[in-house]
Amino acid sequence: MKNILLILIIVSIAFSCNSSKKTVKDNSLENVNATTEVNDTLRISNDSLEYDVIIIEPGFNAWLLTQAKPKGFYNQNFLETRNIRYVAEWNRRFLLPRQYNANLYELQIDYQQGIDYGYDVNYKLFNYFIFFENNYNQNLLGGRVRQN
Repeated sequence: MKNILLILIIVSIAFSCNSSKKTVKDNSLENVNATTEVNDTLRISNDSLEYDVIIIEPGFNAWLLTQAKPKGFYNQNFLETRNIRYVAEWNRRFLLPRQYNANLYELQIDYQQGIDYGYDVNYKLFNYFIFFENNYNQNLLGGRVRQN
């Protein structure tokens, strides 16, 4: 049975409108099967580590390509450290649905410190948090909302 370690699904009203079904296969990653559905769904999987990351968010793929810092801008250690903090706050908010909008924090994220998810997963997860903060005016780590 395949363990699902990372699942991020955020569905907004816009998602129920029009969705694109064009699929692009990215073969540039070693041991990673990364499939991207343009505009709506980003899926990253690795059979050897038995994880899936699924991000369903209108506009995230376009934002990742046009506004995110390029790959290599941050090192993996920086991304892992930030992701641990982001995930902890996300999960805290998930557990407090009366205090935080339950429509924004629909699922818990199982991101475990000490597991090497690789650069690609950490890069995309980190950038999703930046996208999320900016699009939904949320501030997960305190301070001001970060503009990437």
